[in-house]
Amino acid sequence: MPRDAATGIRTVLFGAFDRHNFGDLLFPHVIARMLPRNDWLFAGLVRRDLRAHGGHQVSAIAEVAKSLRERPVNIIHVGGELLTCDAWEAAVMLSRRDQLQEAIAGFADWRQDRLAWARDKFGVAALAPYTLAPESFPQAAHLFYNAVGGVELNVRDPAMRAEVVAHLNAADDVSVRDTQTKALLDASGIATRLVPDPAVMVAELFGTKIRRRAAHRAISQILNAFPQQYIAVQFSADFGDDETLCEIAAQLDRIVISSGLGVVLFRAGAAPWHDDLVCYRRILARMRAPSVKIFTSLNIWDICALIAHSRVYCGSSLHGRIVAMAFALPRVNVRHPERATHPTKQTAFAATWEEAGTPATVEVREIADGIRDALTDDRARLQRTAEKLVTRFRDGFDPIRAKLC
Repeated sequence: MPRDAATGIRTVLFGAFDRHNFGDLLFPHVIARMLPRNDWLFAGLVRRDLRAHGGHQVSAIAEVAKSLRERPVNIIHVGGELLTCDAWEAAVMLSRRDQLQEAIAGFADWRQDRLAWARDKFGVAALAPYTLAPESFPQAAHLFYNAVGGVELNVRDPAMRAEVVAHLNAADDVSVRDTQTKALLDASGIATRLVPDPAVMVAELFGTKIRRRAAHRAISQILNAFPQQYIAVQFSADFGDDETLCEIAAQLDRIVISSGLGVVLFRAGAAPWHDDLVCYRRILARMRAPSVKIFTSLNIWDICALIAHSRVYCGSSLHGRIVAMAFALPRVNVRHPERATHPTKQTAFAATWEEAGTPATVEVREIADGIRDALTDDRARLQRTAEKLVTRFRDGFDPIRAKLC
């Protein structure tokens, strides 16, 4: 188990990288690279092995807490929108496909006694289990929250908000990745620092590795199929109603015809409630343009390479956008039809870190125009933003690094 080089204190990286989600799987890679050790203990809510997808072998945090209960430990929450994820939502996203309906049906039991339900499911009695109660690790030397998000914390129920605030109050340091989350926590009396999402570091830390993926079959086939380049396109499964998919197909046809670019549809997450190949096949069936392919690899380094070699990214994933930002590429997020008037993590992040004039989010009926506008963005400005975010993340991570190195 990993130990701080100077003190011998063990260190745990904790987060939602126990399921297949593009951004969450990238976070522990970034944090581990930012500190001079290579033997971390990676923990989520459940035990999983995601190494086949470029992730980690993950331990269950309840088992880690039990084994380390009487020992000093450092804990770093590696990032993500973890402040607003409740235990039932976590259970659904962590369920296997054949268990999904059973997990969803568990909502009634969850509502009856939420803490007991969470304890039974994860061994952690918490409404927001990706935040840690101090009693879980009574000998914790340091507890850090790194660039976390909680854009909709204000609309969660009072008990969950109170629990999150109490857990954050017990931390040594809390950094958040957008001004919306910062304002909500500041109003609750939590001292926070503003630090960009860890994924802004992927080009800086892993650029060579990612570019070399072009030699792998999954990427080389795409590059050979689209010598005139392509748009990297992604949508979560909640865009999957017929009307929305018909509009997406029509919008993609428009931009293919006007730009001469191809379209590659990819998944930024395969866990329940993330992305679904069935939706992509339905889009493909509705499109007239022939230059469209579905990218099936779920390896996070292939996904990074797909975005890095694209001409522009368009989709609902925040981390699709952030990886495009890291490689100084044009990007635009798409708002879900039911979220047009609500704050989202995508709009909050763009408002915090993008320069004025850079396209942020568009509605489904504006996809073609949004991509066209993104393609006209100034490359020097995109590069400037990428470099600024690397500097801001390094500076923002220094307080954690200083305490652990």
